[in-house]
Amino acid sequence: MVSYTRIFDIIENQLSVAPLDKCLSRREDKKEWTHYSTQDFVATANQLSQGLLKLGLQKGDTVAIISTSNRPEWHFTDLACLQIGVVDIPVYPTISSKEYEFIFNHAEIKYVFVSDKLMYRKISQIIPNIPSLKGVYSFDVVDNVTNWKELLTDEIEFQQKLNTIKQSILPTDLATIIYTSGTTGIPKGVMLSHQNIVTNVKDCLMVIPLQPREIVLSFLPLSHVFERTINYVYFAAGVSVYFADGLETISEHLQDIRPHYFATVPRLLERVYEKIIKKGLALTGIKKQLFFWSIQQAQNIELGKPKNPIQSINLALANKLVFSKWREALGGRIKAIICGSAPLQPRLATIFTNAQIPVLEGYGLTECSPVVSVVPLRTADFRAGSVGKPLPSVQIKIEEDGEILVKAPNVMMGYYKNIEETQKVFNNEGWLLTGDIGKFTEDGFLKITDRKKELFKTSGGKYVAPSPIENKLKESIYIDQVALVGDGEKFISAFIIPNFDNLKEWCFKNGISETTNDALIAKQEIKQLFKDIIIELNVNFGKVEQVKQIELLNDEWTVENGMLTATLKLRRKVIKEKYIKQIDSIYHKK
Repeated sequence: MVSYTRIFDIIENQLSVAPLDKCLSRREDKKEWTHYSTQDFVATANQLSQGLLKLGLQKGDTVAIISTSNRPEWHFTDLACLQIGVVDIPVYPTISSKEYEFIFNHAEIKYVFVSDKLMYRKISQIIPNIPSLKGVYSFDVVDNVTNWKELLTDEIEFQQKLNTIKQSILPTDLATIIYTSGTTGIPKGVMLSHQNIVTNVKDCLMVIPLQPREIVLSFLPLSHVFERTINYVYFAAGVSVYFADGLETISEHLQDIRPHYFATVPRLLERVYEKIIKKGLALTGIKKQLFFWSIQQAQNIELGKPKNPIQSINLALANKLVFSKWREALGGRIKAIICGSAPLQPRLATIFTNAQIPVLEGYGLTECSPVVSVVPLRTADFRAGSVGKPLPSVQIKIEEDGEILVKAPNVMMGYYKNIEETQKVFNNEGWLLTGDIGKFTEDGFLKITDRKKELFKTSGGKYVAPSPIENKLKESIYIDQVALVGDGEKFISAFIIPNFDNLKEWCFKNGISETTNDALIAKQEIKQLFKDIIIELNVNFGKVEQVKQIELLNDEWTVENGMLTATLKLRRKVIKEKYIKQIDSIYHKK
């Protein structure tokens, strides 16, 4: 029976209804798995809550949590804060010191919990600049930093205080402030109440059929509201959550724990597919032919429509001979992959889903706690390029200019200390202006076409949405990353970062000597290869959307170098600034 209205009620509901022996699990020192039961989870959080009260923290105070990886201590701290009315602020581990300083001062952080010495070193230099900060605690043992376990307290005085405060917390009270990484501008603090998040949790459970005691792998950062809310969904469903050591060990964990679900973002799914294709290219003879024949079968069968007898037979054969190995690589019992944060290539959604690895693509915003719509785990409702239908509690309408508007109980309370920006994103009727452009299909499925702010206009006055074009270009095995430019210009150009592994294999087969990456992209044969690729793909676009010029780059756009957001979306403004000389060369040749 669902009986929770506040976030901390969710895990207590699990404890009373169906407690788990393995609620949270993590490999300590990347060795053996350490398991925490539901009882461990609740008891540890209660002791930490008492410790925070003993420090003098009061309802409405703020605490920051920063961790380089997901771990049980993150949730212990989160729950400990939430149930005493302390507003916790999860912060990405990859942002700059300047951003930390802004967030800490803007939110008037009282205490910070860091995962390890790396994170402590990163914030230690700005500590003197944070007047509100009273202390720092670490999850790992770190020299000269108080360990979080020293806070654990179990005294009658603070037990009573904890119980009194818990009872006073309302569903409408502020639970957390999440600072958006954003593609431009200063971070804004999104205020989410218990009700905002709990409503989203209950809605998600209605479309993602998690079963008690199933196993999930968690590796997207908990500092992002997508993974955080999905974790709450896991708790509500009574499934066991295993935390990955890091992105580099995901394959190992998949084989080890054999999860039923995991959440990811399109960029990571693209990389999985790239590795699969690379293995396929290394095959020879009939095995190689069968591999790519199978992919072709999966790609050509449209989702959501009945298959004819020949399609069914071909796909069954492909699944038995090829795709079964894909599923084994994911542990052998994956029921679905939950995907969000950015548009997924329709081709990938089609291939994976037809390979019996369903991709449940969703759409959302931090301001919506975050899920707005999701593809449910029902064969008839799969649609490539669609993000499903609105969640039960969510209303959506499309404005004349294509902007998606949302009204729902999971929509934020507003931006922290920023009334002006809050007013900008709500219209007079209380609808949230998402800034995303989209449309409904005839059968009621939502499609996202682009970000309103990312649309650019050519000098001919035509608007271009870059994301769908970029996703199409990335279908080439020789293109790793791509960003379109051309705002205010006569035509569209593309900055392309090649997939150098696949490119070098092409060079080997075509008798071109391998050199450095810089020398490789300067070769005329390589430039011609990419021109041919663009010509072939341009047939999918209208005249104004076609790419006329390309620039090959020996770079990698990452979170660390500031080219991607923490959720792996392009920071277009930063990219444009970095390559201003190349842009000038393309459009203003003398």
